[in-house]
Amino acid sequence: MLQIQSLTMDLKKAITKLKKEKNAVILAHYYQYPEIQDVADYVGDSLGLSQRAAETDADIIVFAGVHFMAETAKILNPEKKVVLPDLKAGCSLADSCPPDEFEKFIKMHPGHTVITYVNCSAEIKALTDIVCTSSNALKIVNSIPKDQPIIFAPDKNLGKYINNKTGRKMVLWDGSCVVHEAFSLEKLLQLYRKHPNALIIAHPESEAHILKTATYIGSTAGMIDFVKQNPKETFIVATEAGILHQMKKQVPEAELIPAPTEEDNTCACSECAYMKVNTLQKLHDCLLNESPEVNVATAIREKALVPIERMLNLSKGL
Repeated sequence: MLQIQSLTMDLKKAITKLKKEKNAVILAHYYQYPEIQDVADYVGDSLGLSQRAAETDADIIVFAGVHFMAETAKILNPEKKVVLPDLKAGCSLADSCPPDEFEKFIKMHPGHTVITYVNCSAEIKALTDIVCTSSNALKIVNSIPKDQPIIFAPDKNLGKYINNKTGRKMVLWDGSCVVHEAFSLEKLLQLYRKHPNALIIAHPESEAHILKTATYIGSTAGMIDFVKQNPKETFIVATEAGILHQMKKQVPEAELIPAPTEEDNTCACSECAYMKVNTLQKLHDCLLNESPEVNVATAIREKALVPIERMLNLSKGL
């Protein structure tokens, strides 16, 4: 154990040194391993990460997240080098929406405004009118006139949640995140019976039967803010378990319990295997070698930039 702790400290020191030498910035998602979050310059959700990527003056962006996030950073910063610790850090939700099939889907619904959740590939964003995240999805949808039909992709659960909140009848692509569909309602209710005073908080990518149990539904950043507003409560947290690290750091007095999944895994919580592909060693190596690099073809980048910038402009103040 001491040897592992020593190695971790050595890697963190080496990463800090490399950042200064290379004028690099490390952006990390809440679902990354705690040691990666601790060495990052900024830890956030998809909206916050997109905003930081758009603002950075670093020469190199190290994206400790998944591939679509690094692509978004590259779209916003074509002149900068963007690296990802492991190119295998993909996304089940992004994979559920192949560009050729989605293009056919759009053609089947002419006259619709296309809104895509940021959890999709650059090719999907290039087919989009405006991008959204879970933090700003309601604001983005409400910015579209009520009589204008909308296609929403790729997350059907987030789409259903938005339809329910807004009264819209958006046409939904049939995609989902395996992490947020892993929660067990039966086990969640059993856990709640053990902690009857707990507040259930959930990410809107979760299925409707999970959301019905929640006191609060929101993005990862929104969930952390809700816990901060109620610091002495007990929370059952229905999203990827990596968020618990920042919650514990920011609200140490709160009792945090991960929502249970159908499967009996090591932590009895929902973890994203793609997010956990990245390690501190890989983060160090990708910064040292400036590889693997993430690039986006110019034609795709230029088309995808338009809906991303529309999102960022509408999200000022969030």
